[in-house]
Amino acid sequence: MDLYLPIANLSVNALVIIGLGGLVGLLSGMFGVGGGFLTTPLLIFYGIPPTVAAASAATQVTGASVSGVFAHARRDGIDFHMGAVMVVGGVLGSIAGAGIFRLLQESGQIDTVIAVLYVVMLGGIGGMMARDAVRTLVAMRTGTQIAARKRRHHPLVASLPLRWRFYRSGLYISPLAPLLLGFGTGILTMLLGVGGGFVMVPAMLYLLGMPTQVVVGTSLFQILFVTMAATLVHATTTKAVDIVLAGLLLIGSVIGAQYGARLAQKMKPEYLRGVLAAIVLLVAIRMALGLGWRPDEIYSVIVE
Repeated sequence: MDLYLPIANLSVNALVIIGLGGLVGLLSGMFGVGGGFLTTPLLIFYGIPPTVAAASAATQVTGASVSGVFAHARRDGIDFHMGAVMVVGGVLGSIAGAGIFRLLQESGQIDTVIAVLYVVMLGGIGGMMARDAVRTLVAMRTGTQIAARKRRHHPLVASLPLRWRFYRSGLYISPLAPLLLGFGTGILTMLLGVGGGFVMVPAMLYLLGMPTQVVVGTSLFQILFVTMAATLVHATTTKAVDIVLAGLLLIGSVIGAQYGARLAQKMKPEYLRGVLAAIVLLVAIRMALGLGWRPDEIYSVIVE
């Protein structure tokens, strides 16, 4: 069943795209991540241009985040005050990211930059996740206990001026910290099409010192509005959003997330983290090979 993607300017098998969305949704349901950091590389592997893959993945993340935000809001798992500050930073970051995206696009380097950023970020995050997973599994086998980390914000955050009280998080810190965090995530959302949860969640835990019970919900709240802004900016400036592609991905991810949530209940969290770390590292290695591997056709001709 082939469908023509008007923005990507190629025909794809609709069932394959839905399957890719389903795979990302399955991982999302199993591991509690948005999945955007895997959607873009998988689309690139399939042959979708990186610019269209990144822009359309942001659209898919927006749709996939809605149900998560409502679920966490019902159980009071969102710090709306903190989330609002991050959303402001994220929207500003999306605007700045659009300018960077256009500059790289005009210079012809956007595809390479997207691939390099993915290799660096996925490699680093996958490595840290693998280290923590191995430590936890070793501790389980040997019967030793890992000391619990004390919740405290980073000294750099403590040194920033203009402190505010964030009552739901129990913090008294400068709003500049979550504002800058949101700004950086907004730029990543524009360039890579990711929701940024795989960056936001560790930063909120280890830099801001937020409690775990509000971290995921607040991250999803920020992701929802920032990806909405990124999609709007992409649609009006870069013209890289392919709504047909995003719709197919969303259909698959919604279905896959339901099955992923069921599988997650049957597996131990320690093993889940190890599997996710392995998947992230494999994607990073595949992206790195794509950067250095000589293609079959060195030159390509584009007819407009």
